[in-house]
Amino acid sequence: QVQLVESGGGLVQAGGSLRLSCAASGGTFSLYGIGWFRQAPGKERELVASISWNRNTYYADAAKGRFTISRENAKMYLQMNSLKPEDTAVYYCARSGRMYSSVTSSDSSASWGQGTQVTVSS
Repeated sequence: QVQLVESGGGLVQAGGSLRLSCAASGGTFSLYGIGWFRQAPGKERELVASISWNRNTYYADAAKGRFTISRENAKMYLQMNSLKPEDTAVYYCARSGRMYSSVTSSDSSASWGQGTQVTVSS
C-alpha cells in the first residue's frame, strides 16, 4: 500500500508563496493520475490541481495563473504564488486508485496524504 506524506505548509502573508511537496513510499506516481485538494473549515474538499499520467494538467478557476502542479516518479509538488486569505485550508495530495485514471475526491480507492495546513493572513 502506497503511503503519501505532505510537507511545506505554514503561515504566510497575503501575496506570499509556498511550495507544497508530497512524497510517496511503497509505490510511485508513475502511470497514475495525481492531484492536490484542499478543504477549508465548513467546506467540502475541492480539487485544486491535477496532472495525469501523461502530464495533462487541470486547475480550478481559483488556482489558475497562481498555482502550478508538477510531478516526479515518487514526488509531487504544488507551487502556490500570490496567495490570498481564501486559500487558507488543509491541503491534501492524492494518487488515483488505479493506473491511467484521474483523481477525484470521491474515489474510494485513491490514496491520500494526511494533509498539511496552509494559512494565509491578510
